Formats: sequence, structure tokens, C-alpha cells
Amino acid sequence: MAFTMHSHSGQFCPGHAKDQLEEVIRHAISVGYRTIGLTEHMPRTQLSDLYPEELDPDQGQTTLAQLVPRHASYLAEAQRLQAKYASQIHILIGFEGEWIRGAEYGPLISSLLSSAPCVDYFIGSIHHTAGIPIDFDKTMFLQAQDACGGLEEKLWERYYDEQFEMLNATRPKVVGHFDLIRLLSEEPDKRVKGWRDGVWERMKRNLEVCKGLGAWLEVNTSALRKGLEEPYPGREVAEEWIKMGGKFTFSDDSHGIAQVATNYTRGLDYLESLGVTELWTLERVPHPGTERDIKSELRDKAVTIFEFRQSLRLEQ
Repeated sequence: MAFTMHSHSGQFCPGHAKDQLEEVIRHAISVGYRTIGLTEHMPRTQLSDLYPEELDPDQGQTTLAQLVPRHASYLAEAQRLQAKYASQIHILIGFEGEWIRGAEYGPLISSLLSSAPCVDYFIGSIHHTAGIPIDFDKTMFLQAQDACGGLEEKLWERYYDEQFEMLNATRPKVVGHFDLIRLLSEEPDKRVKGWRDGVWERMKRNLEVCKGLGAWLEVNTSALRKGLEEPYPGREVAEEWIKMGGKFTFSDDSHGIAQVATNYTRGLDYLESLGVTELWTLERVPHPGTERDIKSELRDKAVTIFEFRQSLRLEQ
């Protein structure tokens, strides 16, 4: 029973992703997904919070006034597709959160969750540190590092401090790419424990918060297509999470058809090397649709890695 809990489309994230949302869903069905979580980026509160590619004039001039209506259009289309493809795939409707300025984004996340009964969950993610993207390119990564005092270790500490604030304020069910800060660092695959002890203590602290919330860490295979040796989270984080009795979900973090299920076999092999035998997703009742503007009941659903592999139809 293959799935992803994290996906994007070019229709609702122009410039940053590709393809129409319906095309993404149809492709997900074709590769054997039985569940897909739709998680377009939440509306940002300032244009400067968008990635540069989202402001590309070739994609059409983006204005701040477009962002909230675009999110509403996304939710409407997601509900239409949820009904249309209900016999072929279980569609969950969510969004990916931001925490660029907590005082703004915390209340906005709460509002987006409470005002739309069709929304099942959101992903608690951090893409910015000190207000600057840390996963776009090396130039911006170094700008964020300078804003944190010029040392990469201080940037990592700030990243996990901001993540700590986000976790406590928003209490996500799914925690996105826990250690995204690795991506553009000088040694992204180096173990942190015993190297950056101030960072490691913050990482463990945040994992403890996640466990207390009953949150799931996503194993996100996008790290592999971006050249890292391991998915998010890396092995030492995953091992610590397993010691705590934590649960994993699974995501391709696709930004278009070409990235659906990318490196899924490697990701599943990685989990099995850690001794993990099952993954977790959500099941909404009723499905499809939201009756009388009442949120669907969400049930945690365990899927063995064996079952996950059995439903995948990937070209070798």
C-alpha cells in the first residue's frame, strides 16, 4: 500500500513545482500509490518569503493578493479530485507549513486548519532560518549563516531553535524533513554527535518534543535526488528516534510528475537497514468528501514495508 504524505504541483506552486495537480494524481495512481497527501505550500505573508523562482516573471507576476485565493482554489480542486478518484486512490488534503516569523505564521496555520473542514493535516516544516531560505542555493544559505553570526554551527543551532518553537506552537502530526539544514552545509552527511554537541542536544530535544506530541517523522526521499547519501532524517537522527519509540511516515516530496516515487526503493532499503518494518499514514472517514462542513475522522494506519513494496509499480 504505497503512499506519499508530502507532494506539490506546478498548478498551485508556480515556478517552484511543475504539472497540473490532476496529472500528478493520475501518475501517482499509475505507479501504485493507494494514498496521496496533497500538501501545497501555505500562503506566505510577504512576497519576500517566496523562493526567487516563485517570483520569476516568466511564470507570471506573483502578487501578495493572489496567494490566499490561490490556496482556496487549491482546496476546491483537491476536493473535486478527491471525489473523482475516490475509487482509485485515497486522497488526503493538507498543506505544508512555514515558520518564517512565528508571530505571523502560527496564527495563520491555526486559521487555515480551522476555517477549512476539508483540511486533514499539515506538515510542520522549516525552510528559512533567520528569515532566509536555507535550502534554495548556497548563496542564500551563506546569507542565513552570516545572519546567525557567521558560523555554520550557529546557523544549525538557530534552525533547531526555530523548529523547537514551531513544534510547540503548532503541534504538527507530520514533521517535514527534520534535518533539512544538512542539504547545503559543508559536510551534509557527517554525523553531528560528537562534532557539534550544541546542535545535537537541540536535535534530541526536538525529537523528544515530537515524541510527546505523537508526531511522525517523515522519511523524505527528496534528499537522495538532491545528492545526499541518506534521506531526511539522516541515520543518527533516525536511530535516536527509533530508541524513543517514534514512528515514521514516508514521502517523495515531489514537485511534479517526474519526482513521484523518486528513490523510493532506496528509501525503503534505508528503513529496513535500520530495522524499521512499518510506516504510518492517515485514513479519513468518511472518504471522499466532507459532510456538513464537519472535519472527517482521521485514523492512524500502519502499513508494513512489505505491503508498501507490493503495491509499487516502478520501472526498473
